[in-house]
Amino acid sequence: MMGFDELTLIQKIAVWAMPVIFAITLHEVAHGWAASKFGDQTARMLGRLTLNPIKHIDPLGTIVVPVALLVMGGFVFGWAKAVPVDTRNFKNPSRDMAWVAVAGPTANLIMAIAWAVIAKIGLMLQVSTPDVGQFMVYTGIAGVSINLILLVLNLLPIPPLDGSRVVSAFLPKKLAWQYNRIESFGFIILVGLMIMGMLSPLLIGPYTFFKTAIFALVGI
Repeated sequence: MMGFDELTLIQKIAVWAMPVIFAITLHEVAHGWAASKFGDQTARMLGRLTLNPIKHIDPLGTIVVPVALLVMGGFVFGWAKAVPVDTRNFKNPSRDMAWVAVAGPTANLIMAIAWAVIAKIGLMLQVSTPDVGQFMVYTGIAGVSINLILLVLNLLPIPPLDGSRVVSAFLPKKLAWQYNRIESFGFIILVGLMIMGMLSPLLIGPYTFFKTAIFALVGI
């Protein structure tokens, strides 16, 4: 079986398109669904609790960035339009927001396991239907990769990433307010870490741990 590097750009897009779109959009749907369970129906009222990717696509984060990263090689990631959450509708805003934040990475973990199962089935089909089996293996591995990247990336404690919402829930209110003020610089911090070559080292350890555990779980 060819490696990803041997695929043409069109083949890479065909393999990665569905995993990327589902990983990014379902991450946001999970946030909105969790928020609705804690009393905030903002996402539901705006029609964001849907699996229709058109409702969630951010042209830059869902299309341009992932394609550009495919061309350049390395980690592929992206983002969708953030699901709106109004913490004023929560009984315990900081605690409930932490659970809402955790819902996104949890969805990515579940999807990573599901894609690993697809890859496993693809391996089993390669003997009888090699073309179908090979495509399922490629797509399954891509699905595992993008979901685990989003999982570990979003758990970084950098506002507004999901990990920061969890950290904020355990901080005293005044300190949490000061910590969350970093949010406007969050994207700049991430880009800075990427340019300095520090982002990949932060992600590779947890990424490898989850990938090894999931592959062992499904028998790959």
